[in-house]
Amino acid sequence: MKALITTVPFAANNRLPLDLLERAGIEYLINPLGKKLVELELISLLADFDVIIAGTEMITKEVMSSAANLKFISRVGIGLDSVDLLSAQELGVKVSYTPDAPAPAVAELAMGLILSLLRSVHVSNMQLHLGYWHRYFGRRLSECVVGVIGVGRVGRCLLNHLSGFNCKKVLLNDLEMNSDFTESMVVEWVDKETIYREADIISLHVPLTNKTRNMVCKEQLEMMKSDAVLINTARGGIINERDLYSALKAGHLSGVAMDVFEQEPYSGNLSEIDRCLLTAHMGSMSIDCRSEMELLATKEVIRFFNDEPLLGLVPEDEYIIQRMEKVI
Repeated sequence: MKALITTVPFAANNRLPLDLLERAGIEYLINPLGKKLVELELISLLADFDVIIAGTEMITKEVMSSAANLKFISRVGIGLDSVDLLSAQELGVKVSYTPDAPAPAVAELAMGLILSLLRSVHVSNMQLHLGYWHRYFGRRLSECVVGVIGVGRVGRCLLNHLSGFNCKKVLLNDLEMNSDFTESMVVEWVDKETIYREADIISLHVPLTNKTRNMVCKEQLEMMKSDAVLINTARGGIINERDLYSALKAGHLSGVAMDVFEQEPYSGNLSEIDRCLLTAHMGSMSIDCRSEMELLATKEVIRFFNDEPLLGLVPEDEYIIQRMEKVI
């Protein structure tokens, strides 16, 4: 029984997942390269492993086909855009994930990024480190219209945080309108274009699919207020980074926060712009949430090897989505 742990860091703050693997008699190898693996690196490492405890690296048909013993992928996290589910199904590889564990941490980071952008905390910090003293005027949430696109696990958590700030107005957009969790605050369900035009703050919380890839590009950016702030803690590729750079260079938008990028690690030209706050895909990286994700993924691996029912299997809906995207 052998498991390749591709996600890093792993068990950095809580060694329990490794202890559980050892007690279960499961050999493991933690990603020796210490970075997000590209396809050829993953293929070269996977060889005779039975299981992947996976991060955000691309697990393609080629990767799975190269590993004769691979029977199970246990994804640490929620996003499934990196796993070719249809090929996994075709090859008899089961896939589980941990969709609930990272949501509180991602939502709190989004909330922190909103506050930092509104008060230019990140810009003042950089300037003070360079010896410049400048006091920036900012805005409070009670004076702002907030737009949340994607009201799933993370979006709902963010709404809970926003409820304590007495926002001027909260605009929501999702595939389905759900009022069950919004009764405690005044919200308005609108189309995305209304959010782009009217919101002072826009926070994105949608999965990466064919429909959401480049969802925010030149046209959508131009709809936004000149002093709007934009936050993406969801997935790289939802915002077109080239169009975003052009908009920021032209003086449009008062601030942007990006925790996720088309290519990671990120080394693009958004780093040239002070009012663009960049973080290294840290949404889930609170000690408690990260530990919970790793623990859930590890326990699922042990259940798999013990031939016990799996608790985090990816639902059929996700396979249907990928199947529809393939047709499109």
